[in-house]
Parts: sequence; C-alpha cells; structure tokens
Amino acid sequence: MSNFKKNILITGGAGFIGSHVIRLFVKKYPDYRIHNLDSLTYAGNLENLKDIEEAENYHFIKGDIKDAELIDQIFMEHKLDAVIHLAAESHVDRSITNPMEFIYTNIVGTVTLLNVAKKYWSDNWDDKLFYHVSTDEVYGSLGDEGLFTESTPYDPQSPYSASKASSDHFVRAYDNTYGMPVVISNCSNNYGGNQFPEKLIPLFINNIKNNKELPVYGDGKYTRDWLWVVDHARAIDVIFHKGVQGETYNIGGFNEWQNIDLILLLCKIMDNRLGRTEGSSEKLIKYVTDRPGHDRRYAIDAEKIKRELGWEPSVQFEEGLEKTVDWYLENEAWLNNVTSGSYQNYYKQQYG
Repeated sequence: MSNFKKNILITGGAGFIGSHVIRLFVKKYPDYRIHNLDSLTYAGNLENLKDIEEAENYHFIKGDIKDAELIDQIFMEHKLDAVIHLAAESHVDRSITNPMEFIYTNIVGTVTLLNVAKKYWSDNWDDKLFYHVSTDEVYGSLGDEGLFTESTPYDPQSPYSASKASSDHFVRAYDNTYGMPVVISNCSNNYGGNQFPEKLIPLFINNIKNNKELPVYGDGKYTRDWLWVVDHARAIDVIFHKGVQGETYNIGGFNEWQNIDLILLLCKIMDNRLGRTEGSSEKLIKYVTDRPGHDRRYAIDAEKIKRELGWEPSVQFEEGLEKTVDWYLENEAWLNNVTSGSYQNYYKQQYG
C-alpha cells in the first residue's frame, strides 16, 4: 500500500455510474489504489468491471455501507485518504413501493460512512476528502422554464429524492460541524453502457429488440436533461481533483428532451440498426397510468463546473444515444445475463 499515492474508497463501484468511475480512476491513476465497496444488490454487477478486475491498483470488497464494523475495518486496514460515495438505492418507482429501503441505504449508509471517516480523519483533515454524489431530483420539479442551479432550494417529491436530499444535508452538516472536507455533485439523468434495464433507455432498447411494448407514463411529455455516463465520470474526476471544499457542483448534459421525443428518436435508431422499416418500433409505444408524484421537468444549469473547473460534455444527446444503442447491441450477452439474473453468478464464480 505504501507504493500508492492515494487510497480511495469508491462505494457502489459495481453499479452503472460507479463502474465507469472505477474504470476511469484505475486506468488514469496507476499510483492510486482504488477500493471498490459494493453489496452487489440486483443493480451491482461485477461483469461491468471485467476489463480491470486484475489491475494491480484495484481491490474489490463485498459489503454494505450500513455495516459500521466493516467500514471501520476498511478505513483502518487501507489507510483511506478519500471516499467517493456513489452507493445508493436510485429507482423512483422502487422507492414508492419500499421507501424504508431507501432510508436505510441512502441516509443511514451515508451517515455511517461519515462517522467512520470522522473517526479516522479528524486528527488531521489535510489531503482528505469525502465526495458525495447526488442527484438533481433533490431540487423537485421545474415548470416550463428555468434551470436548477447550485443554490436552488431543495424540494424533493419522491421517497428516493427525499432520501438523497437528507444525505446531502448530512454531508454538509459534517463539513459545517466538524470541518470535514467535503464536496457534493448533483447530476442529471445518466445514460450509457452497463445500465441496469429498469431505467428507460436500456429497458426500451431491450423491449424494442424483443418486440415488447414500450410503456410511456402519462402524456409522455416529462422532460429530463440527459448526461452521458462517461462524461459524468469525467466530471467526477475533475471535481475530485479540483473542487473546492464545501462546494456543490451541478453536472448536466445541456440536453433537455421530452420522454416521448427521446423514445421516438430511440425507435428510429433501433429500426436503422436492426434493419427494420422506419416507424415499425413506434407501434410498440403504449401510454400507461402515470406514477404518483411524477416530477414534470428537470434541467441542470452546469455553468459553474464549466466556468470554474473547465468541464463540459463531450457528446450531444443524439451522438451519445447512438453510442449507447450500439453498446447494448454489441453486448447482447451482458444484457441477457442481466435480464435473466444470471449475472449474479459472476461474483460466486470469481470470489467463491
């Protein structure tokens, strides 16, 4: 361990966004030791990291962020310098069905990490950092105009966003109360390869491929700002290295799309890729009953991170969506393993 410049714990690193962050850090910073803590729930998939799992500077730990004894052991054993905290329950529909799970993981889990970090770092905060990754959903819903900024008041509308808002407040409280060095980022909707197919884009790619219905909530005019996951990982890298203690940075793709327009574009790309007659996938669209408390519009103002840290998205949505479709069509085995549940055998095969 002494050979490494930094020991960084990344929580939720087997998940969608986390795996992209892990890959970036492991490859870009060979002098950093990256410890990936993931409990491997349904959304955590070690197959996402097959290409770097043998890297000398990568270390996987199976465990839960709510397990204070385990977190203490990790801090003590690996002399951690930083935490990049991504582990979270993140699907709004599931939070409506089972809010307690979101309270335990997103709130209790975050405070558990903060408490242990405080225990090991409080004698000397120098060169330490607790980086908390959050969501734009903590800000609530927008009307037809306006953007979420870092100073937008919190107004969470679902159990998921309420739990993330609470965890954000605890992170800021540990900075204000104890002087813990923290940064927070709030991102817009992510898309890209390795996303569990409960989320809109991979779900619809899979459904179109298999000629299944495309369930569209309400009138389909809910608006989201879409961020390519590779660009999000790049932003996390920049904030980790250049962000100012106590600051919040909004990360967005400068890509606002109504759901129905996104779905029509996705249908067009899929028809092209699959050699189908244009318009055939649109026939799979079916409008379904809206979900409770559905936020009408999210849109991020990402000017602060662009202005202060020099980050901006590398792709626009149309290009990113084509890259994403191609990834899922080229990684059919991954998608089949995830949708069948057999991906969960990978941990047992690799680690016993």
